[in-house]
Order: sequence, then C-alpha cells, then structure tokens
Amino acid sequence: MANILPRSKQVQVVAALTEGCSMRSVSRLTGVDRKTVGTLLARVGEGCEALLNETMVNLPCERLELDELWAFIGRKAKHMRPGDDASLGDTWTWLAIDAETKLVPSFLVGKRTESDARVFIADLAKRLTVRVQISTDGLRSYVAPIGESFGTTGVDYAQVIKSYESENAGAGRYSPPQVTGIEKLPIFGAPREELVSTSYAERLNLNVRMMSRRYTRLTNAFSKKIEQHVASTALTIAAYNFVRMHKALRCSPAMAAGVSKTLWTVEDLVDAALDGVRP
Repeated sequence: MANILPRSKQVQVVAALTEGCSMRSVSRLTGVDRKTVGTLLARVGEGCEALLNETMVNLPCERLELDELWAFIGRKAKHMRPGDDASLGDTWTWLAIDAETKLVPSFLVGKRTESDARVFIADLAKRLTVRVQISTDGLRSYVAPIGESFGTTGVDYAQVIKSYESENAGAGRYSPPQVTGIEKLPIFGAPREELVSTSYAERLNLNVRMMSRRYTRLTNAFSKKIEQHVASTALTIAAYNFVRMHKALRCSPAMAAGVSKTLWTVEDLVDAALDGVRP
C-alpha cells in the first residue's frame, strides 16, 4: 500500500466489518476507498488466521458442538456455468464451539464433503488436550473422520437427528420447516445424553451471520472470491473469541478458556493481526 491508513482509521474499518457492515457501507461510513477496505480486510484476515492457529492450542475443551454454515461465493450452485472456477458456488464453513467457554477452537471454509470434514476434524483434534464429548447434526460425513482422528474409543460422540414437518412452506415464505422430533444417537464411546446438543453451534451460526455481512442471506454483499471469504471468516472468529464479551460468562470466550487474560479491544486485535503485538 502506497498510502498507509492511520491505525485509528484501520481500527474504525475493522470494527465496522465485525459489526456486520458490507465493504461498501464501511467505505461510506469511514471515507476509506472500497478497494482499500478490501486490501485491509485481506491483510487483517490473514493475520487473524495466523493468530488463531498460534493461540488455539493445548485447549482443555471437554464438550464440543460442531456444525456447518452455508454461504456462497460468486454465485449460487444452481447458477454455476461450465468452466466456472471450482471455488465459486455454494460453500460451507465448518465450525466447532466449546459448550462451556463458548470458544471457537477451529474452523474451515470449504465444501460439505467428507474430505473437508476429515481436514477439519484432524485440525480440531490436534488442538485438544483432554477427552472430549462431541455433538453434531446427522451429517454422515462426520463419522469416519471423528473415528480416525480421535479413535473410536478415545471420544464420546453422538449425533442429534432432527425430524421436520412435511408441510410445504409455500411460495414467498422464507423460514425453515418446524422440527417435529429429535433423536440422540450415540456413535462412539459413552456420551452423556443430557449433554448431547447442537444448540450452541446453531447460536454460533447466528452470531457469524450477524457479525459478517458475507454470511447474511438475501443480500448482494456475498463474497466474490474465496480468499476474501476466508479472510472475513478468520476476522469474524478472532473478534468473536477475543473481542466480544459473552454476557452470560461476563468475559470473552478466550478469557473463559484461559487463552487470554484480558478482554481485547478491536485495536488490540488489529495490532496482533498486523504487527504480531498482543496485549
């Protein structure tokens, strides 16, 4: 960058991005050119990804919930054309959340395939230090990767199988079908039935959609390139872990998990992402 933005302006841009603003709205609010906003997002996002890789280690998480969050890059799958780049179309962000501390120890932007599930689960397993109970939805792609990375006797794993009403939602109605039944299915080990849930994971999906405009449905603020989507996701997860105070915990997830001793500001996050300086 020929003209470096003052740190105060960088913080202002990043703060707006983590409050669910699109790049165009951030540009209007801050007076910073949209391309400069995109360049800063890429740099901060890359730094946040490195920060998360470095800090999300040796974690004492005992109860994790996993889920996948849908978005799309460039265009939706039904609008894909022959010859389009493979990175375009529907994308899924694999997310894990600690039910106790609300920490997000790992994420992966990719496709909803068993090969990507395998990469995600392998990365998650190496960050933990204790035996863990895992809950997921009924996606079969989780089963083999969890068994491979944790061992079928080294993890307590169960799936939450939901049944939905068969009634058609109707034209013009944008809402999910009603849940008519829930079954908790043990897969490996001896999971405690009362702790088998995906509620926190589903709430995390909502938090990500609220914090990152690229995940908001029915807008034109979707990602146009995979690199920007990954950068935005890394920024969102880092801000969620270190900057956002969880009201019930009365501290950030990183503090609750012992990863950080203090509640970070957005400026602290920018300093850590761009300069490697932590509070």
